[in-house]
Amino acid sequence: MTFNSRTVFAGVLLLSALLFSGCDTTKVDPVFKQGSGAPEVARFSVGDTVTVTLTGLPEDVPVHTEPIKEDGTITMPDIGHVPAAGKTAGELQNTIHDLYVPKIYTHITVTVTSGDRVYYVKGEVKQPGRLIYVGEITVTRAIASAGDFTDFADRTDVWLIRGKHRLKVNCKDVSEHPETDPIVYPGDLIEVRRQLF
Repeated sequence: MTFNSRTVFAGVLLLSALLFSGCDTTKVDPVFKQGSGAPEVARFSVGDTVTVTLTGLPEDVPVHTEPIKEDGTITMPDIGHVPAAGKTAGELQNTIHDLYVPKIYTHITVTVTSGDRVYYVKGEVKQPGRLIYVGEITVTRAIASAGDFTDFADRTDVWLIRGKHRLKVNCKDVSEHPETDPIVYPGDLIEVRRQLF
């Protein structure tokens, strides 16, 4: 092998290594893309317990709590089976509202919640553990809900973990660009790493 062919060969090897090493840090896993719609973890599935509260009526209506049946529905008074599996809380609220108004009521407020939906925060936060998911929340707000960062937290090394998918979050950058703060969904884990001194 001559000097020139060795140089070309080394250059091809280096270029191949760069291409296949996954060094493109600007590429975001589609699971974490903002505005891409709620991922499957944010949607109700068979067995989830759903609580439906109806307000704004002349007389009190009891709160309805029911696990989603195998056929993917819940059964509501006066309207019967309502498809629930595969919907987010907001979508299910709208579906129930539209089945009641205007056929049965002229005005109603529907609130759908699920008491067993949680996310987790661990690592360098003051109150790590399991937190109740009550609605849309971002990584930095979830960390604040867990008591905020400890003095040893590395704010540039925070991980959002969703199933087998992982997204590194630099919370210092997020504080300057809040629109980049990723949304947390039920079942997500936020891990705050310790600073390396």
